[in-house]
Amino acid sequence: MADLGEQLHSAPPRDRSRLERFLLLTLLVVGIYTAGAYLLLPALWSHYEHQKGLATLPMLTYTAQGIPGDPINVGMVGDKRDVLCAMHAAGWYPADPVTLRSSIEIVGSVVLDRPYRDAPVSNLYYRGRREDLAFEKPDGRSADQRHHVRFWQALDEGEEKRPVWLGAATFDRSVGVSRYTGAITHHIDADIDAERKQFAADLEAAGMVEAKYQVTGIGPTVAGRNGGGDLYYTDGEVWILRLVEACQKRTTPADVLPSPPATEVKDQIWQEIAEALRK
Repeated sequence: MADLGEQLHSAPPRDRSRLERFLLLTLLVVGIYTAGAYLLLPALWSHYEHQKGLATLPMLTYTAQGIPGDPINVGMVGDKRDVLCAMHAAGWYPADPVTLRSSIEIVGSVVLDRPYRDAPVSNLYYRGRREDLAFEKPDGRSADQRHHVRFWQALDEGEEKRPVWLGAATFDRSVGVSRYTGAITHHIDADIDAERKQFAADLEAAGMVEAKYQVTGIGPTVAGRNGGGDLYYTDGEVWILRLVEACQKRTTPADVLPSPPATEVKDQIWQEIAEALRK
């Protein structure tokens, strides 16, 4: 800064005036960009009109060591019985608790390529509490690859006068070593929006969803990292599924409640970004 000040004072008056105008213009552009990127656009994209009680809640989980984990990307509306019925109907199995025995079994499943459809998932914490429910769906013979989701009851009563659950759904693509702790863990696929879509499709195909809608999650993220150091990217939305009550299967497609226009525009732009990231 001292060198810049010396240049301003030593420059001829006309050159000094041009340099000052350039610096002011640069500061103005930086200020407009900062306000737009970090204040204005996120404010336009933030929306909780369909589930107002989620507006003040965080949308990120943490590991037991306090490392940022998987982001919240799915949700369900219904009591615990509705959730368990819907997951069962959609072909998802409750995950075993993490014990010495289950840990040995999951290693045997991977090494020997044998099924373990209710293999355990490691604990994640949301608002200081580990998951209330965890489910998985096998992909192939062993537990090496699988779909899995953890859920926390976030609201005792939402807009529909029913409990609201928030979850983190990801696809385990392989077993390896955590980049942060060196522990044995599953590595997730980076496209967590694809897993969110698969999860919703499974429940809808089973006739377990009355309606679905978006609320704002962590926001658009190009290069996030989870608790194992795995890369992920997302449009930053949470799809909430309003479940049928008492396992009464729905025979027509789920209703889709619209998002604000600014969010829909953002999602369309994100599709182009996500397509480039997949290549």
